[in-house]
Amino acid sequence: MPQPIYPILFFKPSTALTGPFDPIPVAIPAQEVEGLDYECELVAVIGKEAKDVPESNALDFVLGYAVGDDISHRDWQLKRGGGQWSLGKGFDGWAPFGPAIVSSTIIQDPQALRIFTKVNGKTVQDSSTKDMIFGVAKTLAFLSQGTTLLPGDLIFTGTPQGVGAGRNPPLWLKNGDVVEVGLEGVGSCVNAVEYVKYEAKL
Repeated sequence: MPQPIYPILFFKPSTALTGPFDPIPVAIPAQEVEGLDYECELVAVIGKEAKDVPESNALDFVLGYAVGDDISHRDWQLKRGGGQWSLGKGFDGWAPFGPAIVSSTIIQDPQALRIFTKVNGKTVQDSSTKDMIFGVAKTLAFLSQGTTLLPGDLIFTGTPQGVGAGRNPPLWLKNGDVVEVGLEGVGSCVNAVEYVKYEAKL
């Protein structure tokens, strides 16, 4: 896709959140066609209420940083969602993050960290947060325009190249695959893809 002029925004429900070592549940509708994808992302955790903050001091509102996996189903995101990305990214358990929240007093420059993804032990994304199109400060300043960010809000900040959809042929996640996303100075989340089994209800 072409490089955006502004950050592309979408919301994930709180039910999408899951732990750094929990399985990634794939609901029945998301099993119908291929398209399950990974996205390693730096996660900024808001520490205090932020509204209309300038880029120059936006990082003052960050409590700390984690790493997350913005699990996405491209068919649901781009074809079945009516133009809204949230449907293809908001299934239960599709936002693993952690393994800790490292204080912004320790990570003072979030734009100088290695970030990566491995699928079944093979590196598929390997980059640096310095290559982000929109840095954390710019993203938070943009998000807080007329919208109040609250303590505890999690901001997933975008993924580097190497996602499955961008490969030829595409690399889609399958049942049983193990996905590791890692961020320098934070650690890794390791999550196994787990297809939910249909249970008849009488």
